[in-house]
Amino acid sequence: MTTTATTVGGSADVLGGPAIKVTGLVKSFGTVHAVRGLDLEIQQGEIVAFLGPNGAGKTTTIDMILGLSEPTSGSVDVLGQSPRSAISHGLVAAVMQTAGLLKDISVRETLELTGSLFVHTVSVDSVMRRAGITDIGDRRVDKCSGGQQQRLRFAMALLSDPELLILDEPTTGMDVTGRRDFWAAIRQDATRGRTILFATHYLEEADEYADRIILVRQGQIVADGTAAQIKSMAAGRTVRATLAGASAESLAGVPSAESIEVRGDTVRIHSGDSDAVARYLLTQTEAHDLEIEARGIEDAFIALTSDDSPGAPGNETNTHTTSKES
Repeated sequence: MTTTATTVGGSADVLGGPAIKVTGLVKSFGTVHAVRGLDLEIQQGEIVAFLGPNGAGKTTTIDMILGLSEPTSGSVDVLGQSPRSAISHGLVAAVMQTAGLLKDISVRETLELTGSLFVHTVSVDSVMRRAGITDIGDRRVDKCSGGQQQRLRFAMALLSDPELLILDEPTTGMDVTGRRDFWAAIRQDATRGRTILFATHYLEEADEYADRIILVRQGQIVADGTAAQIKSMAAGRTVRATLAGASAESLAGVPSAESIEVRGDTVRIHSGDSDAVARYLLTQTEAHDLEIEARGIEDAFIALTSDDSPGAPGNETNTHTTSKES
């Protein structure tokens, strides 16, 4: 967890402008180009999912937004100022998945110690309620589960009442109820004007909770829009059926099949012509219990971030779209 503050968040001079504005951002490490001319603008109060495969440049970009790394070229503005200035004014906090915690003190003591580092904070009791850890205040950190420790990191980040909250895999280790409660709290924060930028491997969280999804691949933005817009960019549908003894080889003759996945007796076939696939399965095989569904967020993620997708280096088609929502 990275959080630094010297004044309380919510100062009037940040109202009205974007929370994050990135222009022509480039970051290179020798011959490795981690970020390649990235342009990005996030408005205050948005909940934005920042997604991409490993090595896509997400962490490098977030490091520059947090002022932990300087760009090779381009600029980063956070709430109308430099990242380090925004952090020094208590406007930014981050919850990082691997942040260390002192294991031999209690949850409450951890928060009290963290709060002592700030000039202005909200109360420890209030952030414990927001994070859902009031009932474990006296528990030693090393006796907390992974999900409880992640909630503690969230509470620590809330102490400075930041305008911008950056989350890295925020619900790792949480159970289903904990994840639901966490995102309910995040949504309440956003309605009050707090901006949330998060990275997650739980794609369904991005689908359900983000106002906007940004997909990056090889240091470039390849898609930017609402969940519905992102999913619509992965053309075609999925035909699911039950077929005993099936294999990818035995289904090689399926017309218009873009990909075939076999798991036990369940077959999933992606295609731009789902009718042709369904017709073949029903007339040429013993398949039954057919379902045809639009592609989900996982299908869109794979389609838009794979190396051979449109927009990848060497492919001319550009799939970048911009959401009109604020």
